[in-house]
Amino acid sequence: RTVTGLDPNPSRFTARFQLLQAGTTQCERGRHVENYSSGQQSVTGVTSVDDSNSYWRIRGKTATVCERGTPIRCGQPIRLTHVNTGRNLHSHHFTSPLSGNQEVSAFGEEGEGDYLDDWTVLCNGPYWVRDGEVRFKHSSTEVLLSVTGEQYGRPISGQKEVHGMAQPSQNNYWKAMEGIFMKPNELLKAEAHHSEL
Repeated sequence: RTVTGLDPNPSRFTARFQLLQAGTTQCERGRHVENYSSGQQSVTGVTSVDDSNSYWRIRGKTATVCERGTPIRCGQPIRLTHVNTGRNLHSHHFTSPLSGNQEVSAFGEEGEGDYLDDWTVLCNGPYWVRDGEVRFKHSSTEVLLSVTGEQYGRPISGQKEVHGMAQPSQNNYWKAMEGIFMKPNELLKAEAHHSEL
């Protein structure tokens, strides 16, 4: 099932979205077919805002079932599954080809991969707010999902390397740019009611 992020309007949530990096290098995270030395498929950043290959679905961490409409808490582990291929955003101790940072790849089949597909949402406040900046920290290796501007040549010319960096910087902030919105579940309504008492 899909876990969803909060919209500033508490009657809507995001479920499928494009991510736009919030730092100085503006690009969406896409997933384009090109294999790394690890044998896994590349994840790249593109500057096109209307690239249908840039959509990711938010899901619960590995071996977790989450109900649609569940808000994403800051500090919560999640999986990001590429909508077109069903592969999960993944990282492991391989060196990325351009920057020499940690490789980030697309792994698994039909949304099923392994524990190296889990990322922790880092944000301010209790929940990931739709228009808020977030960081994604790899749950096992603790690198931050990043783009620093290194570009590939052929066959994926102009696409930027997405990788994991050990240190926080302006290159590892992300924003949800568009998505499918859902009504909140009863958990959020109950929390809002209790906070008003």
